[in-house]
Amino acid sequence: MSLPARINGICALVLVLTAACAAAIPATQSTRMEVIQGKPYVMVTVNERGPFRFLIDTGTGGEAMVTSELADELNLPVVGHAQLTDPSGQGHQRTNIVQIHTLSVAGVTFTATKAIVHRLSGEDNACQGLLGFPIFRDYLFTLDYPNQRMTLAAGALTADGESSVLPFRMPDGVPIAPLRIGGLRVDAQFDSGGTGLSLPHHLATRLKFASDPVAFGSGESLSTRFQIKAGKLNANVRLGRYTFKQPFVEIHSAFPLVNFGSCPMEKFAITFDQVHLLVRL
Repeated sequence: MSLPARINGICALVLVLTAACAAAIPATQSTRMEVIQGKPYVMVTVNERGPFRFLIDTGTGGEAMVTSELADELNLPVVGHAQLTDPSGQGHQRTNIVQIHTLSVAGVTFTATKAIVHRLSGEDNACQGLLGFPIFRDYLFTLDYPNQRMTLAAGALTADGESSVLPFRMPDGVPIAPLRIGGLRVDAQFDSGGTGLSLPHHLATRLKFASDPVAFGSGESLSTRFQIKAGKLNANVRLGRYTFKQPFVEIHSAFPLVNFGSCPMEKFAITFDQVHLLVRL
């Protein structure tokens, strides 16, 4: 499992819509989704106790994560161990895996959920746990940022031929879809637990900027701290039928892929179909 670092993001993105929004799928179960600094949170019950606030993190490839405080409070049994690594492959950390008998969110109950015990870096005690992307594999899973709702539904997505439904792949349990920066096609990880639109350093060196990137802040991974730069691209970023005009982006050397984080994601209602590997915006 990879554990992404959490960094401060830039939300200054201008979105140009090139087509009308797609019709919403019928909801079967939904719940209020609290958006705090761009990140989505929902209330869950764990073993019929709570509710507790959990972050929804599509950039995490495990079913769930809980803080050590919550694991101790609920006396969750240890059923194994995990070796956490940075996406860079450089950091390693051993931690416990606990089992949750029942985890309920939006009227849906998941049983025998495995959860990694770990500090939720950068959350500042805002939540007690995290829901990873794979836990929603049996549902059409929607993060509706404008209406602040999370929905779980039956059904399937189909390609529409108009680029509102895109294919994705999910190595290590996280969704990765293609986007274009100018004329360059790149892979981007959809990461609701991340922040801005982030580029790896090796990619940034191939691009032109409208303003020179400057030091913006620092980030932290399992193994190291790293500097973050930020600058305005001299090219548009296109995802399907949507265009971000010369956005500000973050640049760092921690991760190998573009990260499409919470700031650009919050422009959309995003539906994932993990069975057919399709995402609709």
